[in-house]
Amino acid sequence: MTMSSRALNLLAAKAPTLEQAIEVARRKAFVILDGTLLRIDRVGMASGYDRAFYSGKHKAHGLNVQVIANPIGRLVWISPPLPGARHDMGAAREHGIIDAFTAHKIPAAADTAYLGAGPTVAVPQRRRRKDPDTGRYRPLSRNQKDVNEAHARRRGPGERVNVELKN
Repeated sequence: MTMSSRALNLLAAKAPTLEQAIEVARRKAFVILDGTLLRIDRVGMASGYDRAFYSGKHKAHGLNVQVIANPIGRLVWISPPLPGARHDMGAAREHGIIDAFTAHKIPAAADTAYLGAGPTVAVPQRRRRKDPDTGRYRPLSRNQKDVNEAHARRRGPGERVNVELKN
């Protein structure tokens, strides 16, 4: 076993479980839920094995990890990695994050990838449906834009956690 794999095993053993992270999150006013792609080199190119790791959104190969951060931008928990083609909502459900937030009534701020995640996960307003007369999307009202701006400020510290993970 190499020195780096021993170090990784040690870190993995010290990492909190989702249950421990939920206990921390229950003591917070809210938490920030976000997914990020950790880029990797291509794997198994000839066999097609790399397809699951290719994120069409980012146009790169990587691993999808779900991150729970506290309101001031400190990492509470990071999920085990899934292939990069996995959507954030699917990954959060697979790890049990959405069910845990709902069961424990933990308020969370997230981006629109988590639309439909349940009553405790707040997401920004999306642009409204197309106007049948003009065929264009109806713009958000001033109030809806203000709500989205406030929501983005709440989520900002979580985005900084993702940047720190990548550096």
